[in-house]
Amino acid sequence: MVKLKKKVKKKLKRLLTLVVFLLVIVGASLYYKEFNQNEASNNEKYENTKENDSSKDNYPKNYSFSLLATGDGLIHNNVALYAQTNNGYDFKPFITDIKEIVKNFDIAYYNQETPFGSPGNYTYYPTFSVPSEYGDAMLDAGFNMISLASNHSFDKGENGVLNTLNYFKNQDNIMYNGIASSYEEQNNIQIKEKNNITYALLSYTYGTNGLNVPSNKSYLVNVFDKEKAKNDILALRDKVDFLIVAMHWGVEYNQDITAEQKDQANFLADLGVDLVIGNHSHCLEPIEWIDDTLVIYSLGNFISNQIDLYSSIGYKGVIGALAMMDVKKTINADASKDININNLRIELIYTYKNTQEKYYKIIPFSKLNNDYLKNYENVYEQYKNVILKFDKTINVLPLKAT
Repeated sequence: MVKLKKKVKKKLKRLLTLVVFLLVIVGASLYYKEFNQNEASNNEKYENTKENDSSKDNYPKNYSFSLLATGDGLIHNNVALYAQTNNGYDFKPFITDIKEIVKNFDIAYYNQETPFGSPGNYTYYPTFSVPSEYGDAMLDAGFNMISLASNHSFDKGENGVLNTLNYFKNQDNIMYNGIASSYEEQNNIQIKEKNNITYALLSYTYGTNGLNVPSNKSYLVNVFDKEKAKNDILALRDKVDFLIVAMHWGVEYNQDITAEQKDQANFLADLGVDLVIGNHSHCLEPIEWIDDTLVIYSLGNFISNQIDLYSSIGYKGVIGALAMMDVKKTINADASKDININNLRIELIYTYKNTQEKYYKIIPFSKLNNDYLKNYENVYEQYKNVILKFDKTINVLPLKAT
């Protein structure tokens, strides 16, 4: 009887152990299944979050750079004479006020009206070959985009073109266009990138003052021709986000644009040019939008001695402008992109000449006073209205508060 009880107890103990073991196995299995389901759910939530982050937070993507443009660098005899030093020429003191503005911009453009020569061979109006120290001053101020096609580009023939070209070839981090030493170089147009925005410059002149560029060396100066311009633009348009065309056009001292200028502006706009910067008239001309193309017909002179022409042209030759803007690129979620010019504003500038102390000074109107230009408030209103002729919404920066 005792033995039988012991056997029953042993069987019950084994059965209980088996039940406990089975319960542990079932519990572990259920836990593992629940764990996997939770893990999968968490992974799915994480992937969905990543997708939402990508679509919501990363698009649209916005990039921008700031751009400044000004007019003709016209180095007359007195401008060079007043810049002369014991060791050469120094134009930097003439543009200290402008340098303070230019340093805030990513890209700064000007028109190199007069070709560079070499010491001992400088000449001035009507055929120019001027000190390259003017280029030194402009690059030191922060200008890094230069138009080289003007009616004076061929003043000294091929040698004058190559002198100017070689100067700019030896500079770092600049963009230039308008003259070339070969067809290959003419067609190898610079493309640069700033803040994920690609850009390029094309530069043309209406002519070369009757000095004929040899037909077999037409690459020396970009004389405007619609067929050539169209080919150049179409070759670049899909390669860059932002395309600038510099036009040397119009009639000297004429603030009203010509029918030819209007026709060429529409032609360039139809080809998708983003910004047209005009010069040559040595005076300000209006600004307008043609669809999405900003057309600045002329920014006047940046520096010149045309203050001496006051009796015949008034202040036209010494009132120029700085055009300032932001170029914005937006990449959308569908990979399309938009290019816009924002925050356009114009600062009028004045070329002051001091004949006693023999210096020039380029002064923004925001820093001008009667010591430099009597009745400057009236002059401001007159030339502001020139800018606004076609578009009253253009922002011409005001005079400083008095």
